[in-house]
Order: sequence, then C-alpha cells, then structure tokens
Amino acid sequence: MTAETTAPARAGKGGLRALLVDQLRNIAPIFTLVALIVFFSFASASFFTVANAMNIMSQVSITGIIAVGLTFVILTAEIDLSVAAVANAVGITVAYFTLQPDYVNIANVPMHGVLAVLLTLASAFAFGALTAFGVTRIGIPSFIMTLAVMQIANGVSALLVRGQIAYSYPDIVTTLGSGSIFGVRWTIVICILFLAVAHVVLRYTRFGRYVYMVGGNREAAEYSGVNVKAILASVLIISAMCSGIAGMLGVAYFGSAQQNQFDTFLLDAIAAVVVGGTSLFGGRGGIFNTIIGLLVLGVLNNGLDHIQIDSFLKILIRGLILLAALVVNVYAQVLRERGPSADG
Repeated sequence: MTAETTAPARAGKGGLRALLVDQLRNIAPIFTLVALIVFFSFASASFFTVANAMNIMSQVSITGIIAVGLTFVILTAEIDLSVAAVANAVGITVAYFTLQPDYVNIANVPMHGVLAVLLTLASAFAFGALTAFGVTRIGIPSFIMTLAVMQIANGVSALLVRGQIAYSYPDIVTTLGSGSIFGVRWTIVICILFLAVAHVVLRYTRFGRYVYMVGGNREAAEYSGVNVKAILASVLIISAMCSGIAGMLGVAYFGSAQQNQFDTFLLDAIAAVVVGGTSLFGGRGGIFNTIIGLLVLGVLNNGLDHIQIDSFLKILIRGLILLAALVVNVYAQVLRERGPSADG
C-alpha cells in the first residue's frame, strides 16, 4: 500500500479523533442523561411519565434561573460563589418589604407590592455591582471577592429576619413563585424564558461573542478592542440579578423565607453548568450545556427518590457525578491543548 493511499485513511482517522476530543464535553453529558433515563425507567414504573417529567422540570426551575447567570460568569473563566447567598438575601428582602402576619416577629418595613419588588431587584443589582467593582476595579480574584460577598449576603439575611421565618410576599411574587398557567408552573415558564433569552444573547449578539472571546483568550480580546472589564462586570451583575429573581420566586415556591434556605443551590447551580459541559477554563459551552446539566441533576435526584435510595448515599452519588464531570472537563481541556497527535 502506497503513502498516497494511506494518507486519506490517516486524515480521516485523525479528523475523527479531533472531532471526538473537541466534542467530548458535549457527548459525555448527553450520554449520561440518556443512561440515567433508561436506568430509572426500568428501575421504577412511575419514573417515565409525563407527570414526573413536569415534576423534574419544576424541581430544577429555580436552580435553572441561577445557573443561567452562572453560565455567563463561567464562560468568562470566572466563578461566582455568592449566587446562593444572594438568592437567599434577596428572597428575604422581598419578604422584609411585605406586611407579615401578626405571629411573625420581624420588625420589617412593609411597602406597596410593586415598590417592594423594585427595591428588591435593586438590592440584587447592588450585590452584583459590589462584586463587579471588587473584581474589575480593585483587582480581587472572583473566587475571593464572591466568597466575601457571600458572607455579606448571609449577614444581610441574618440581620433582616434574625432567625425568624417570613411567609408573605407581594402578590406577583406569590403568583409567579407558586402559581401555574395552563397546568404548568410559572417557575418552569420563567426558567425556560431565561434559558431562551440567554441562548440568543450568547449566540447571536455582539455581547455574547465578547463573553466567549474574554473567556477563550482574554489578552487577545483586549488587543481586539474588547472592554474586558466591562464584560466581566456585566456578567457578574447578570449573575446576581438571576440569583435575585430566583430568590424571589424561590421563597414563594417553598412557602417561606428564612436563613440558609438556599445553601444547597450553590453546588446545584455550579454542577448544572459544569456537568453539562461548559468549560471551567472559559470560552466553550453555553446554555444548551446548562440545560443538559440541569436535566442530568434533575433526573438523578428524582430517580433516586423513586427507587427509595438512602438519602445519605444520594448525596455521595451526586458528589461522584460532579467529580466525574470535573474530570471530563479538565481532561477535555488537556486533550484540546495537546491537539491531535500524529499517527505513526
């Protein structure tokens, strides 16, 4: 066989390997999702139903709204550890501006529903602006800055409710957080809208291209004239606003506003983005990956409940799934940096 006849075979082989390496982050989560659906469908007769599918979507809807903002941040190769704390603080804030029943011992400041919502959204923006200022103006790494903001938000939550539990919110928050439209929960509808708008922004706008450029090669983005600091500030504010809206809807969804209510949402939101395949190194991934990650987590949690597995083992399994996703994420980055090896 001559060199000329073997060259196309080598090229095809190398091209296939390069494609697999390039798409490893996308392939692995989809394979995981399909495998989980098949397994739980056989393990439990009540799993693979329309009603349960809606239940899964409802369970991940609040996490999904937080994950939308976090996707923007991670695409720029940054991190936001304050998302759950901000959601909790904003959820408590909207309750603080709402008249509570007599048995709720909170010295709050009741306001008109619309004003309460606007002030609450302003508080979410303030958290994001504080984070953005620390990262872009002072130069504090996002890991450290968002850790500080997380503590500040937790402090705000504690100060406003002082260990009490609030139960009342503006009517619009109650409706959107706990109500339904045509049998579909509003939280699902809002989550889908957030995912759709974020996808359009990231894929079809200049701002979205800049987000990928900053995450892919920050130095090259600066040389291209991109205002990197403005992009970083924007994504951090977007993350805080998404967390704030999720917090407002979440307190109505859960039926109460209290300290530490959203603690588990930090891991869930990060896991949704990373498990879905968005690169921790920035510049690769997007909303489609986040959707897959949300479904993986939703199916896993829901499926484990259907087969009545030990709750402590459930936590361990979720941790192992996240670890596997991190390994794939890092390994895919290493393979991509090495490039396709020559076939001898």
